[in-house]
Amino acid sequence: MSKEISVVGLGPGNLDYMTKAGIDKIKNSEVVIGGERQLEEIDFFLNNQYIYIMKKLDEMKEFVLRNLDKNIVFIVSGDTGYYSLLTYLKKSFPEQKFNVIPGISSFQYLFSKIEMTWEHYQLCSVHGRENDYVEIFKNSKSGVVLLTDEKNNPIEVSKTLVKNNILNAEIIIGERLSYKDEVITRFLVCDYKKYNKKYEMNVTIIRKV
Repeated sequence: MSKEISVVGLGPGNLDYMTKAGIDKIKNSEVVIGGERQLEEIDFFLNNQYIYIMKKLDEMKEFVLRNLDKNIVFIVSGDTGYYSLLTYLKKSFPEQKFNVIPGISSFQYLFSKIEMTWEHYQLCSVHGRENDYVEIFKNSKSGVVLLTDEKNNPIEVSKTLVKNNILNAEIIIGERLSYKDEVITRFLVCDYKKYNKKYEMNVTIIRKV
């Protein structure tokens, strides 16, 4: 068993929103594992740690097995508990205890910016997967939160809602959240054609109105 394997969430993007506990854990690690973009963002936290850029999961697993005598930190985006690498790690190393330090999720950040709470929203993701968010929206109390991608983008989501005669909805889109160039866009679903553009990876709230 390793000295320690930690999973640290970076938060929504801007490292101002990363926890001190997460930063301290990275600084005191011996091995840091993550995607290339995430590792670039935390470069100034690093000292003499060994850096492993994660590409293929099976190769990463073999690397970890060879280094279980070291303090290892995995860097993940956002919240460690929502569509996170943690699920894979728990399955791959079932005997290992993990020290998990969550970051602020992108949807938590977006709700804070629009000064709303999210306890009555359903959380879903169409980022690289499919979800029947139409039915989920119908059965929700306040609405749905979606992690989207280029294919399942806010405009396509709006089209699907209108096609299903769901017009009692506001679309709220958060792009580049927490960065200086962040953009938050709001419109009624029936007005989606006025907001048709390319949306990068973002968070979309479908709010009942």
